[in-house]
Amino acid sequence: MGRGWKRYRTHPVVLGVLTRLAAVVMRGLFRSLRVAYVGREVLDRLIQEEGKQVLVAFWHGRLFMMPFGPFGNPQVRWSIMVSRHADGEYISRVAERLGIYSVRGSARRGGPWALLGMIRASRKGSHLAITPDGPIGPREQVKPGTVELARLAGTPIIPVAFAASRGKFLHSWDRFLIPYPFGRGVFVCGEPVLVSPKAGPDEVEKARAVLEERLHHITAAADAYFKQRQSAI
Repeated sequence: MGRGWKRYRTHPVVLGVLTRLAAVVMRGLFRSLRVAYVGREVLDRLIQEEGKQVLVAFWHGRLFMMPFGPFGNPQVRWSIMVSRHADGEYISRVAERLGIYSVRGSARRGGPWALLGMIRASRKGSHLAITPDGPIGPREQVKPGTVELARLAGTPIIPVAFAASRGKFLHSWDRFLIPYPFGRGVFVCGEPVLVSPKAGPDEVEKARAVLEERLHHITAAADAYFKQRQSAI
């Protein structure tokens, strides 16, 4: 069965059917959740009040519900970097069905072209999104390319995390989280990480470390959100 799946998974019909089904399932799952937002005013202020382009960063394992969090406003254009791997084709097509433009490439495959594509998207008015530990890890470690993208595009980096009151962590490299239907979810936005366009290697590394620390912090805060509310009742 494994060989059969590898043979047919890139067939246009299979891609079309499965990505359409995935988008429907994701929308239905999100609509079944009671969702809270923490720190959303940070993102709204930068986009709506200051009119800035932003780069949103979140761990690969928290990707599943992200199209409905920071990207929930259909009037705002978003572009996300997606791997050129076969699995990336599915992610790209699902993202586009959810109104998110995909720029294909990663650090291992087509990195410079993907970086250039994201910069061009930003200059055309699109906000950016990236999983700084994707597509294959190491898990929850920020790669320097994320900060370099923000430096070249001239965007602040907004760390974002998602957690669920009930869900399943898969036994994958990224411990991918799938929330159970009819539970609760929370999106947590952290303070922006700013990178000067003139930043040198030392400043880029410092910003990388700060982003990694803030992502760890808000992910822990998101995971603790429902426990804190239950203890307060």
